[in-house]
Amino acid sequence: MAANPQSALSGFARALVQHGRISEADAIACTPRDAEGANAFMLEIAQRGLLSAAAMARFAADTFGYPLVDIAAFDKATFSIDAVDRKLMQKHQVVALAKRQNRITLALADPSSMRALDEIRFQTGMQLDLVVAEADKLKRVVDGLSESASETLKELTGDDFDMDLLNQEAPGEAQAEEESSNDVDDAPVVRFIQKVLIDAINEGASDVHFEPYEKYYRIRVRTDGTLREIAQPPLVLKEKIAARIKVISRLDISEKRVPQDGRMKLVLSKNKAIDFRVSTLPTLHGEKIVMRILDPSSAMLGIDALGYEPDQRKALLDAIERPYGMILVTGPTGSGKTVSLYTCLNLLNKAGVNISTAEDPAEINLPGINQVNVNEKAGLTFAASLRAFLRQDPDVIMVGEIRDLETAEISIKAAQTGHLVLSTLHTNDAPTTLERLKNMGVAPFNIASSVILITAQRLARRLCSCKKPADIPIEAMLEAGFTVEDLDGSWQPYAPVGCERCKDSGYKGRVGIYQVMPISEEIAHIIMTGGNSMDIAAQAEREGVRDLRKSGLLKVRQGVTSLEEVLATTNE
Repeated sequence: MAANPQSALSGFARALVQHGRISEADAIACTPRDAEGANAFMLEIAQRGLLSAAAMARFAADTFGYPLVDIAAFDKATFSIDAVDRKLMQKHQVVALAKRQNRITLALADPSSMRALDEIRFQTGMQLDLVVAEADKLKRVVDGLSESASETLKELTGDDFDMDLLNQEAPGEAQAEEESSNDVDDAPVVRFIQKVLIDAINEGASDVHFEPYEKYYRIRVRTDGTLREIAQPPLVLKEKIAARIKVISRLDISEKRVPQDGRMKLVLSKNKAIDFRVSTLPTLHGEKIVMRILDPSSAMLGIDALGYEPDQRKALLDAIERPYGMILVTGPTGSGKTVSLYTCLNLLNKAGVNISTAEDPAEINLPGINQVNVNEKAGLTFAASLRAFLRQDPDVIMVGEIRDLETAEISIKAAQTGHLVLSTLHTNDAPTTLERLKNMGVAPFNIASSVILITAQRLARRLCSCKKPADIPIEAMLEAGFTVEDLDGSWQPYAPVGCERCKDSGYKGRVGIYQVMPISEEIAHIIMTGGNSMDIAAQAEREGVRDLRKSGLLKVRQGVTSLEEVLATTNE
């Protein structure tokens, strides 16, 4: 007898399914693999737009019979934060609102989490009076109750966090430098860097900037494509901060005259680690350091989470299921090309498939894929890597970027000889990608016979749940690209507002805007007969391929993003 799939769901998830609030498939998809993290399921449901955090809180309160509170309205100074161990508070996302005699009033998002309640009862030895709070607000409060940057994080994270736990041991020279530099091991500096990185990860940032200037030192993080200042530590710490980061990134701390590139790993738990790509740059007033946060889980989101429309998703999946040919992803730096490529590779990553990648450098580590970092100085170029791959019995090859004719020709030869090749180019849209290949010197026949699909993409900021209906003049809508038929009154555009959740920006997260263009026989004919990108674009439009602007306008109709964001993102 087959097991009931609902038995694998948490009590709260099962209740949502049984009451028809979400489908069983959605509940399973949103259930985290790691059993820890009481409200991770709710945050995922809200992120996917299936139910708001407020709606889930009301449902939990009504279903399980506990009071509903707005935890954001409480004075945090009145919380009994020492009543519950801080590791348990972070792990289960709970807050002790009050403590009286042998009872604790505990705010949590999922009152059905027996494991969390049992652990807290065992740790405190007290009775629990439960109240329900919204998962997103609760997360902000718990994060805010974490110790300040000038205090230790060791008590908060305990053995689950080790800043110096790297994939490999640091070379002896770096270790000697670290041991000989007592000021680098200054405990407040170590704790400060730890706090900054943890906060950046929790916020979903992509980059952390450490920037020295003549009169001050600032730290900024890039979240959803926008830089925001988070701290201004004392200027005298700039050398110690730079030295500490360089030591753990295995860089030469004595070299301050030339840029350096390094890498480090931050182990958050037994099952989660975050890689950082570190870049230093000598400036007038010291070394600027930028740390790119490389979260491997971004490649595990699945193609449904990237924002492809159903027809675009089908075209892409059909292409990657073909045994040979070339798939190109194009767009500017920071448009999400790497995540798109790795999402495709993750779908192809099976025991019977040999996948090799050449990148500069490899940003996301995926087990089961043979990844190579190109090294121009050592002669390990993209072209040299490709030649080596072809002698390694490959099924799928991914080239980080086609930069020159030699790389393009070897990639095309591989695509024509029974291999699936994925790569990127820096062009504005899909049709101009084909013209770029011709301008590089690739023969039109080789382009037409090898390229099977091109995806152009941009990243637009996703509207936060605090969005409001926008009153946009019809003339502006028409000028943006909407047709008269589109403006039939059946949908409502939205505008950003700003709240605590989105830090008053009005946007939370990002969504992809895509132009997915399969290479049809007609487009191939245009390529071989000397047609230009305008001819290709016209034919693609006749075949129903939406350009980036039209794909963006579709996201406006769906209420995912704002018109102003689409105009800014797709302004060619």
